[in-house]
This record gives sequence, structure tokens and C-alpha cells, in this order.
Amino acid sequence: MKPTWIIAAVLAAHAAATLAQTVYESKDKAGPVFSDRPSAGAVPVEVSPPNVVSAPAVKPTPDAPAPSGAAPAYRRLVVQRPAEQDMVHSNNGAFDISASLSPPLRPNDRVRVLIDGNLVPTLFRSTRLQISERDWQSTAVGSNSEHTLQLAVVDANGKAWIESAPVRFYLRGVAVGGKRR
Repeated sequence: MKPTWIIAAVLAAHAAATLAQTVYESKDKAGPVFSDRPSAGAVPVEVSPPNVVSAPAVKPTPDAPAPSGAAPAYRRLVVQRPAEQDMVHSNNGAFDISASLSPPLRPNDRVRVLIDGNLVPTLFRSTRLQISERDWQSTAVGSNSEHTLQLAVVDANGKAWIESAPVRFYLRGVAVGGKRR
């Protein structure tokens, strides 16, 4: 028997035992008060038994082996750098991205990048990647402002297996000697 069924059975038995006790009703300034202890002026109340529906029996199914060509599903994709609300310093829009992916990227899958909702034309073979000046110019909206970044792992046909949550970051040009380049 599975532990969850044992816990459910114990809780149901406890609830039934609790409901089998006598309940008393008394009145105060706020209205009726219900208790399991009698007090002055309290009247026993008849409580109907709770509605109980038995779950249908479920036949256990043996774990079917995965087809030989099937790959395990990706469980987690998180953008690590830039982190939410990070400031990225770059004069030309080139910057690094790193992400964690579980399980690791399979050989035929690629990482797809969206910047400001626009698809970066380059597909990457790693969760450590660099956005080039060309990638930035073809996708980013604005230059020194707030941007969003989202990653996805895609198969050879471009079908997304998993997507990261969008990350908001800021890109600023590097200042040298008090002047922004």
C-alpha cells in the first residue's frame, strides 16, 4: 500500500471519529457558537455524517520501458547570467549568456535565444553562449534600456522542448573617464 493511501485512511478515520462526537450550540453576542464541550445554555446538535465517495480501484501498470530512440525530457532550463534585473555593460551589444539545463543538452538539440521577443538568427550548441554585435543589432529594441531575454531548447525541426522564464536586464555602454562610449 502506498504511503499516501495510508495517510489518507488515517485522516479519514480521524475525521470520522471527530464527527462522531457530540457538538453543542450556544449563542453569544456575535451569533451561534459551536463546540465539543457543553456550556451553560448549550444544546446538543445532530450532525449528519459526511458524504464520502470511495475512489475506484486503480490497477497498477508496470513501468513501460522508453522506446530505444526516445530521449529523456528536459526538466529545467534557467538563465543564470544575466540574472533578473542585471546590468550588462557592452558598447556594441555583444555579451555572454549562461544557463543551467537538466538533463544536459543532447547532441542534436540547440539553444534558441529571444531578445525583446525577437528571434536571434543563430542557434547555439551550448548553454554557455555569446550574443554577437550582429545578433544584438538584428533583435534588440533600443540600445541603453531595459531588455528581455528568453532561452529555449529546440530539436532539429525547431520544435521547443523547454523554455526558460523571461529575464529582464539592462544594457549600458561602458563609460571610460566619465564619458560613455
